[in-house]
Amino acid sequence: MSKNRFEPKLKIKKGDEVIVVAGNDKGKTGKVLTVFPHDSRVIVEQVNMVKKHTKPDAKNPDGGIIPMEAPIHISNVSLIDPKSGKATRVRREKGDKGWVRVSKKSGEII
Repeated sequence: MSKNRFEPKLKIKKGDEVIVVAGNDKGKTGKVLTVFPHDSRVIVEQVNMVKKHTKPDAKNPDGGIIPMEAPIHISNVSLIDPKSGKATRVRREKGDKGWVRVSKKSGEII
């Protein structure tokens, strides 16, 4: 993890709909659950599933193997364009209420 106290400006945020453009899960889409800006990684719903072995606890008294999402690098995902539904790159523009994200494919505000 970086020791820099400033967070890098990422173009993907929690709640965005993204498509995986590289790796084993290429082509899958999902919602961003968590963003780790200093590591440049994101957790996407139902993408990069791993099996975690857990000991018994109050929540899961039997323990066992639990499937869960693992982080993937932010360069391996692309935002989905709201108009066309395909992958798009993003630029930032100064809007009326501050900076906004704009789709490069359709020009729509995200």
